[in-house]
Amino acid sequence: MAGSTDFDLYRPAEEHDLLRDSIRSLVEAKIAPFAAAVDEEARFPQEALDALVANDLHAVHVPEEYGGAGADALATVIVIEEVARACASSSLIPAVNKLGSLPVILSGSEALKKKYLGPLAKGDAMFSYALSEPDAGSDAAGMKTKAVRDGDFWVLNGVKRWITNAGVSEYYTVMAVTDPEKRSKGISAFVVEKSDEGVSFGAPEKKLGIKGSPTREIYFDNVRIPADRMIGEEGTGFATAMKTLDHTRITIAAQALGIAQGALDYAKGYVQERKQFGKPIADFQGIQFMLADMAMKLEAARQLTYAAAAKSERLDADLTFFGAAAKCFASDAAMEITTDAVQLLGGYGYTRDYPVERMMRDAKITQIYEGTNQVQRIVMSRNLP
Repeated sequence: MAGSTDFDLYRPAEEHDLLRDSIRSLVEAKIAPFAAAVDEEARFPQEALDALVANDLHAVHVPEEYGGAGADALATVIVIEEVARACASSSLIPAVNKLGSLPVILSGSEALKKKYLGPLAKGDAMFSYALSEPDAGSDAAGMKTKAVRDGDFWVLNGVKRWITNAGVSEYYTVMAVTDPEKRSKGISAFVVEKSDEGVSFGAPEKKLGIKGSPTREIYFDNVRIPADRMIGEEGTGFATAMKTLDHTRITIAAQALGIAQGALDYAKGYVQERKQFGKPIADFQGIQFMLADMAMKLEAARQLTYAAAAKSERLDADLTFFGAAAKCFASDAAMEITTDAVQLLGGYGYTRDYPVERMMRDAKITQIYEGTNQVQRIVMSRNLP
């Protein structure tokens, strides 16, 4: 925990190993069989949500005092990693539940925590994060969505874009400008509910990958919410948003690890079965070197991600660097590993009859969302340890 320097101090490794075994068994039985159909039909993975909720794995990060499992950052990483190994779209259920609710955990009032974390922990609601806008992506501080005070209420107007699980989630952490003169220090955070009058959604985006996780615009048309739905003090929303990303970029690294592991596992099995020139292609040195490089990159990414998770749990001073580094390195590695997996399957890898092309498409988004890898390099350069 805070102040600790030993990675293994805050939770026994055996507990994490048991968690991995149990979540892998669950995923193989309840999530993996639907992964191809979820992608092909571009539909929400309801089977995955049902299985995760039934096993209390949909939002493991919620503290115990609000009805959650109280899992540490590494446990959350392992859950996301193991789900992503079979279905990247499904892994966005636990990942985005953490992303959406972490601002409330970090900065929300006690009343706000009790009101929104309980239903999340029970599986009665999902939580999304609304920061990006049509003209404010990497430059998030340039957002235009506004919130104007009206007595005991705030009135929101604007548009958010690229919102993961939009329309499915019941709750949304929304960043809005409350003082246009102060730029980032004039941004505040709010909890908005899907049922609030004036909230509507655009059509689902037609995407390259993670097709089972709906990505939509959210429209706020004079959305009137109680003043006590503000997260933290007025003007602190942007700081909360950036603090949140320090922690949750590690969950994107975890997703990248899972995708890459799934691709490596499949390619490794394939090359042992596929025969050319009278023997398995796994016997050829060129293939062996590719597999070795894939495994090496994956393990390096995993070690960096787990170290970042430990820093997230301890609230270490260098978390910003390590969170960005883990996300950047793991997602770049996942893109390389999945591309090589497709290559190892040859023409078969290029078809939808085999899962590696889906994994390659899914891996791409990990280099883009929660801050492009170019932005991650800027973050790292400004926070060198």
